[in-house]
Amino acid sequence: MSEESAIEFPCAFPIKMMGRDTPEFRTTARTLIENHVGPIADEAIRFNQSGKGNFVSVTVTVTATSQQQLDDVYRDVSAHDDVLMAL
Repeated sequence: MSEESAIEFPCAFPIKMMGRDTPEFRTTARTLIENHVGPIADEAIRFNQSGKGNFVSVTVTVTATSQQQLDDVYRDVSAHDDVLMAL
């Protein structure tokens, strides 16, 4: 039995993660995803600060090529100590 994805690849896919709003976290968030998809254009990244400015959500829209690629991205992102949540 083969595993099928509900997603049709390649496709634009937003990856969202949250962490403390530090320059290091913003760099880490980008690097974690670039490790799997290659260089990311600045326009593909959105940052939204929390109300008090202590936390930031980072949304990176990538061109996903496979379910395996997305699984690998989420595994690395979720395992990183600075990432509080990944969606």
